[in-house]
Amino acid sequence: MFRPLTVYIGLRYTRARKHRFLFSFISAAAMLGIALGVTAIITVLSVMNGFQKEVRDRMLDMIAHVTVTEFSGRLTDWQVLGERIQAEPGVDSVAPYIRAEGMLMNLGEVRGVLVRGVDPEREKKVSKIEQHMEAGSLSDLQAGKFNIVLGRDLARRLGLRVGDRVTLVTPAANVTVAGFAPRLKRFRVSGIFFAGHSTYDNGLALINLGDAQKLFRMKGEVSGLRLKLDDYDQAVNMRVKLSQGLLAGYWVQDWGMVHQNWFRAVQIEKRMMFFLLFIIFVVAATNVISMLVKVVKDKESDIAILRTLGASAGTIRGIFLMQGTLLGFFGTLLGVIGGISLGLNVDSVVKFIEGLMGIKFLDPTVYYVSELPTDLQWPDVWVTAVAAFSICVLATLYPSWRASRVQPVEALRYE
Repeated sequence: MFRPLTVYIGLRYTRARKHRFLFSFISAAAMLGIALGVTAIITVLSVMNGFQKEVRDRMLDMIAHVTVTEFSGRLTDWQVLGERIQAEPGVDSVAPYIRAEGMLMNLGEVRGVLVRGVDPEREKKVSKIEQHMEAGSLSDLQAGKFNIVLGRDLARRLGLRVGDRVTLVTPAANVTVAGFAPRLKRFRVSGIFFAGHSTYDNGLALINLGDAQKLFRMKGEVSGLRLKLDDYDQAVNMRVKLSQGLLAGYWVQDWGMVHQNWFRAVQIEKRMMFFLLFIIFVVAATNVISMLVKVVKDKESDIAILRTLGASAGTIRGIFLMQGTLLGFFGTLLGVIGGISLGLNVDSVVKFIEGLMGIKFLDPTVYYVSELPTDLQWPDVWVTAVAAFSICVLATLYPSWRASRVQPVEALRYE
């Protein structure tokens, strides 16, 4: 269909001539609309990927890539099992932990917390919490001293600083002559961390593994093992491998399962955002239809002459398909270039606008992420480009079909 004649005439129809400036302006506007639409889609998806990556990385600083436990919630043979897991290819480090819930009380304030008992030296190998310590050190969690490390927001809500005392109330109860009474234990705040994620900064407390075993009556037992892998992207494969082999009969979870609701919500949000932006792009692509319909109407006499000279209906369709395809191609190409450029440098652009206007879009006192993160992913670029170009090609079908239906006699009657 795209023979040299159709390409030549299609190119002529897209070029400006003095007495046909209006059509060239409409063509440029249609191309610009396509380019802006593609740029917007790629940029927004890059920013969403950036936020997802930022939050995911902050989660992975605090959680294990894979966790192993018994279905009862208690692991007795954890030392031997940990050594066997450590020998597995792809496993970098293994650390035991105790997971329990409790309440912290100080000066009339009460907060529910997730208490995690850890071995400080082993914990440093499976998480990056030591890098997020604002005061104190994870090594201060020494057995028998009953020290505690709190998230920054949790410490602020309870009015605590390093060196202060806080009471931990556990669900376990003591039997006294007066009946059942909750178990209370005074801890000294030895450290404060800030992970940049409210789930942990506002609800996590760390204590020594030995202290946790005494407090929660788990002598010689732990809740499970935390695994760090050489590549966290292989967590799902490692979970399947372990659960079907060495750890058959144990409860094995990967990091995606721990926060699966959050990751699922982000994926749904990303798809819906792409869909909404693509609808806006389709509206911009309709300019191609209106432009080609105007061109067909204006070129009816030219079409009629070509038909009388022997041009077939397919040739006429090819001419207008070529014109619309060229607009779609160059519009998509410009959009991809603009999207990639903006997606890679959106943080610099935002900083420039903030400096120009004297404002801060993401106030660090309000948002944990104060800089606009981006993560340009090439699959998003290719999908956007192919989808955009396909829509542009589809938009040319009706005008080109209409052009092929022009009757030479009717078109030349009043010429």
